[in-house]
Amino acid sequence: MSVAGKRDYYEILGVARDAGEQALKSAYRKLAMQHHPDRNPGDQEAEEKFKEAAEAYAVLSDPRKRASYDRFGHEGLQGAAAAGAGGFSPDAFADFGDILGDLFGFGDIFGGGGRRRTRVERGEDLRFDLEITLEDAIRGMTADIQVPRMEACSQCGGTGAEKEDGLVTCSVCRGRGEVIYQQGFLSVRRTCGQCNGRGQIIRRPCSQCRGQAYQRVNRKLKVTIPAGVADGNRLRLQNEGQPGPNSGPPGDLYVVIKVKEHAIFERQDDDLHCVVPINVAQAALGVEVPLLTFDGLQTVKIPEGAQPGARVRLRGLGIPHLQSHGRGDLYVTVEVRIPDHLTRDQKKLFEQLRETLPEENEPKEKGIFEKVKDYFM
Repeated sequence: MSVAGKRDYYEILGVARDAGEQALKSAYRKLAMQHHPDRNPGDQEAEEKFKEAAEAYAVLSDPRKRASYDRFGHEGLQGAAAAGAGGFSPDAFADFGDILGDLFGFGDIFGGGGRRRTRVERGEDLRFDLEITLEDAIRGMTADIQVPRMEACSQCGGTGAEKEDGLVTCSVCRGRGEVIYQQGFLSVRRTCGQCNGRGQIIRRPCSQCRGQAYQRVNRKLKVTIPAGVADGNRLRLQNEGQPGPNSGPPGDLYVVIKVKEHAIFERQDDDLHCVVPINVAQAALGVEVPLLTFDGLQTVKIPEGAQPGARVRLRGLGIPHLQSHGRGDLYVTVEVRIPDHLTRDQKKLFEQLRETLPEENEPKEKGIFEKVKDYFM
């Protein structure tokens, strides 16, 4: 295309003549994604538009060439020492890799750049279920656990090859970790499919890991369980998960707490609950019941006339508040047990008691049908 037939560079990118560097880069990024040959295989028109946009960006992103273009148009670029019909140097494309690399999965383009770095990824997280007692949850503890995970082979250091002559240079990329494809005037670098970007190939696999580079081991760890943890709480141990591919950072280990059920005490939030059985006489006269708690032997004072289901509150004998001060309470529920078998003497005593107590045969409240009947009367 002659200079006279060239389109205006600002028009090509769709930006104003006073557009800044970021606006130019964003406009070019959009066009590159739309017309790149990899996304439009065999489409000659798309390839031409991609080249046109690349040429426009190469000029307008260079302050010196942009000033010349703004003053003299396309003719102002004819004197520039350049390769290609547009009068721009391949060096002007030095920052194109930064724009296109993340979009299309290849590294440096238009030449330049060193060996491609293999993509580093974070390792997977691990989970370990730890069962503890209710007392452990109240007091806190330190537990020794063994977590199965993968670690770099101790013999080969994670290369997967024998230390002596175990690795050879990749014959496809010649150790660069990438191969170069020519697309028109573009030189596109991509990760080598033969060595996956390592630049080397295993010739003699490690005899210990058999070329896998990693081995399954049981990692021994100490875990500090804080007082007040509840069933289902998770403790995070950073960098104790699986190792990251290509020497990436390891993942994390999550220790999930499982609290066993207790034979006497039940936890509700940060409070403890239990049931204390007493007989009829103790409920009527009141009684002091010894109760072994997690804080030692306590005396539960049940007042006279205690009804079934009555509760006695012992402050501060519950669960410690996690990551805070103070504790919950202990609630003791009274269960009045009626004897189902009486001796002759016990029966006589109850009969005597019955004679002295008032009759309690009438219900304290009317039933729902009687209330409805009274309402319409």
